[in-house]
Amino acid sequence: MPLALRYMRLPIAFSMIAFFLCGPAAAEVVATKSYSYFDIKGKTADELDDELSRRGPTANGSSARHPGATKIRFGGEATYIQENGRCRVGNVKVTVHTQIIMPRWGNRKGASRELSMIWDALSSDIRRHEERHAEIARTQARAMERELKALPSRRNCEAMQELVSDVSARGVEEHDKLQARFDRVEAVNFQNRMLRLLNNRLNGKGGER
Repeated sequence: MPLALRYMRLPIAFSMIAFFLCGPAAAEVVATKSYSYFDIKGKTADELDDELSRRGPTANGSSARHPGATKIRFGGEATYIQENGRCRVGNVKVTVHTQIIMPRWGNRKGASRELSMIWDALSSDIRRHEERHAEIARTQARAMERELKALPSRRNCEAMQELVSDVSARGVEEHDKLQARFDRVEAVNFQNRMLRLLNNRLNGKGGER
């Protein structure tokens, strides 16, 4: 049962609001997560594989289907403070929402013990993988928040807003690189990882984190 795991990122929406106030800079990261499922059926490994190929989510603009995916949406707001002829960042709020999409085996009853064991190992690995994509996104959101909060002042708020936009875009680009690197590592290690998961289940040790 081959496995191709992918994440998908939705466009960033970062709004900027200028206020002419005095006060210290503040920052906040708001991270939310949700789950959704797609149903599959099958009584053999080939049938389940075919269902995943036909019903799984698409990702990254491709028409290919995958066993699981994580939608990631970044957003946020920044306010600006004008004082002493300069403009600096006031409040920063970076938001990141992740939606993890997982398969759900609908007619498992009556399936063989061996197929159930394979599915449990596969499903566990898909969830772990997608949860890691969500974690990478949250970590990058915190890094973006810190970088935006620390930006030096500019001559006016238009220039400050442009700098915030550039830094936000670079942060999302770095996020995409981190996600792609993670996928490459996972693809190389998939077969060995699945063998360990199956051996652990055969030996009664449960799943692997």
